[in-house]
Amino acid sequence: MESGNGSSVTKFILLGLSLDPKIKILLFQVFLTMYIVTMTGNFLLIAAVKTDSRLHSSMYLFLSNLSFMDTCYSSVIIPRMLIDFLSSLKSISLRGCLIQVYFYLFLGETECLLLAFMSYDRYVAICNPLRYHVVLSIQSCARLIAVAWVAGCLLSLIDVYFVYKLTFCGSNVIDHFFCESKALIQLACSNVFELNIVILASDAVVLLFPVCMIAFSYVNIILTIVKIGAKSSKPFSTCVSHLIVVVLFYGSAIYTYTRPKESVKDSANKVVSVFYTLVTPMLNPLIYSLRNKDVQQALRKLRR
Repeated sequence: MESGNGSSVTKFILLGLSLDPKIKILLFQVFLTMYIVTMTGNFLLIAAVKTDSRLHSSMYLFLSNLSFMDTCYSSVIIPRMLIDFLSSLKSISLRGCLIQVYFYLFLGETECLLLAFMSYDRYVAICNPLRYHVVLSIQSCARLIAVAWVAGCLLSLIDVYFVYKLTFCGSNVIDHFFCESKALIQLACSNVFELNIVILASDAVVLLFPVCMIAFSYVNIILTIVKIGAKSSKPFSTCVSHLIVVVLFYGSAIYTYTRPKESVKDSANKVVSVFYTLVTPMLNPLIYSLRNKDVQQALRKLRR
């Protein structure tokens, strides 16, 4: 049976996190709870930003987009994983696998760029506060968000196109709980040189460029705070939440995508993948709301 791109493999088997039935039931309960918390927390944050006029600023527009992105990111992977915990046959078609790879890359790459733009927002707010509303008006913020979404969409389309061109003719077992791109590429029979070049170019855009922008922003923020002296605690507190999110997301992404290909089947990769597909999206609204009095007040209004 031939697939649309001429390969002999039309279905893949996802090994998941565990083969033990008892552990699978336990994991199902844990991840279902975490997924519900993720969706609830992020939707509450979006609702708080939308309904409270005090939060109608560039910083909170970025934040509500991050929450929306996190709900989508988790929903691309977690519901399918929950179904697989209860299923004896964890098969997924080649087309379904490519679709999952596309949305996983699209949302992940978009989030990388969005976090970089959020660091620039904090840089302008602290280092050039008098021009903040000119440089980062709502319109300017919306343009940056649009750039992140469009760039993520186009880059992931290019990546998936080159994955689609690959031939899969050997093993169809993916040692992961979803169609993770590196694990899928490991199964290819054809030459992956072109794809590796494309991946390097994408990494430069969605990892190297954002990391440089974040580093530039926070170096200047720290220098500015040092000059402010005793008054530095208040402006710095607005950056701490974002910096925690950056470390969590980029730390897990860099760990996964800068390791040699021989480590793809390492169980640590699965654990780290759980971290950036579920744990980080679940923690993001908690991190931002716990350190932000305006968000806390908006959430209290929602409960009334």
